[in-house]
Formats: sequence, C-alpha cells, structure tokens
Amino acid sequence: MYPMKLTAPLKDYIWGGTRLKTDFGKQTDLEKVAESWELSCHKDGSSIIANGEYAGKTLPELLREQGKSLLGTDCAPFQEFPVLIKLIDARDNLSVQVHPDNEYALRVEGEYGKTEMWYIVDCEPGAGLLYGFQRPISREEFQERIQKNTLLEVTNRVEVHPGDVFFIQAGTLHAIGSGILIAEIQQNSNTTYRVYDYGRIGADGNPRPLHVEKALEVTALTPPPPPAPTRPEKHEGYTSTRLSSCEYFTVDALELETGAKLLADEKSFHALLCLSGEIRLESPRGDLEIRKGESVFLPASYGAYTLTGRGKVILTQV
Repeated sequence: MYPMKLTAPLKDYIWGGTRLKTDFGKQTDLEKVAESWELSCHKDGSSIIANGEYAGKTLPELLREQGKSLLGTDCAPFQEFPVLIKLIDARDNLSVQVHPDNEYALRVEGEYGKTEMWYIVDCEPGAGLLYGFQRPISREEFQERIQKNTLLEVTNRVEVHPGDVFFIQAGTLHAIGSGILIAEIQQNSNTTYRVYDYGRIGADGNPRPLHVEKALEVTALTPPPPPAPTRPEKHEGYTSTRLSSCEYFTVDALELETGAKLLADEKSFHALLCLSGEIRLESPRGDLEIRKGESVFLPASYGAYTLTGRGKVILTQV
C-alpha cells in the first residue's frame, strides 16, 4: 500500500460560503461549498482515491477489496467505517440541532449516532457558536420554547477564536455560527435533528423541516462540560497538540517547523488533513506532496513516514 490522496465529496448546503474553493483549493462548479467530506465512507458521499494504483476507486471499494485490516485492530469493534472528517465553511448560521447516540440512531435511523469534535480553523472577529444550554431546563420548557421561537434565550453562545476545540457529545444541542471555518471529526453518521432554523426557505421553496419529536427524545437538557484545555507538546521539528480522544477517534494538531517522524502501526490507519503550508510525505512506500486543503489516507501497519516542511496538519486515528 502507498499514501493515498483523497478527493472529497462536496456539499452545497444553503448556509455555506466560498472559502473551501478560494482558500482550500476545492475544484467544483458549485456556487458555494458548505462542507468538504475529507475522509468518508458514508453512503451520502464517499472519498475517491486520486493517485496511484487504486485511483478512481472509492474508499469503501478499496476496503471491500483489500479487507478491514487496512483500518487496524482498534477498528475491529466497529461494523462500519468509524469516522467522517469534514471541512465546514459557515457563511451563515447553521440550524440549531442535535444528534442522537448510537442506541437511538441504530434503532431509529439505521446508522451510528454522532459524537463529534470541532477545531476552529479560522473565524471572523466576534463569531460564535451555540453549545448546549445556559442552565438545566425541562423537556416541557424545551418543547415550548421551540414552539414559541424563544429557544435562543436559553442556549449557551460561546465566542470562538482560531485554535479553539469543542467536543460535542451526542445529545448536545449545538449550532455553528456564521463566519466560522471548522475542521470536524465525527462518527460516521449523517443524522441531524433540527429544532430551529431562523425561518429559512430550502431549495424547494418551503421552510426546511424540523425534527422536534425526535430531538425531544435525544437532547441532553443540562449545560455541557466546559471545553477541555489543550496542551502543546514540543518535539524535534514540530509541536503536537492533542485535540480530542474518545472511543471513536483520537485527533492531534501537528504544527510543523521543519518536519515530523511518525508511525502508522497495526492499531489504526492515519488520516492527514493539511490546513496550511506545503508538506512533503516521505516513506519507503512512496512520497507525496500535500497542499492546504488536501487529505491523505495511510492504512494501518503502513509503518514509518516523515512529514517535511512548514505547515499545520490534523492527524486522526481511531
């Protein structure tokens, strides 16, 4: 196996902007790009291998042909590919929404629930997001405020800055605000329950649907824990910061000064997302140039490799 550059499915949701085209090099005729699914085996859009022997195949096709051993031993408990990695450009506010946990989602929707992590790549001054409630509320108050359009009075708005990290446990009410660009690492799910959408009209000319009854079933009605602090660690040639670690994914931000020596062992694949700079991946199995906005998949047991250059890379493992 060799380092595989991925072509991402692109989504033109109504709240999206143009930065993924202008700043991150996404080639498309779409007027706006709200989301770029950088690493995906989801039925709603799968990554396509862009180079080498397997060019043109989707990542799910590769896994069916070569087997789940490419994912590593830590992925053995998961029946499906465990993660989905996105770049998200919110020109406008996203809907206020919630995602179910595994038990509810598998029973009702037929796919995993969705716990996710947000890394603020960039944002406009004063931009913010909604992160749970300010105080505990009852189910009855939650339902009444949805009906009366007063929900925002009790949600917790947090001003954000580049480098901030938020862990969004399934069941946490949330919304990305306008003017924010995010790298999102999440469970492999596309199930979302909207409860408030600013009265927006969808592409069909009708108000976008809400999913109030399901949201009432799955939403945590207490304030979420505060975001955990991150602690950079200095290494030879780079600095690493552990952004998040849970049963579904482990995510590190690598700030390369000259380079980093890394190892993809038998436990997990490595997914690399370049957020800035021009990076060269060098290894006995092949070399690759990685630019801002590009993603690379390295299978488990790939072995030692080196990233050289200056820039920022998000490394995701399971």
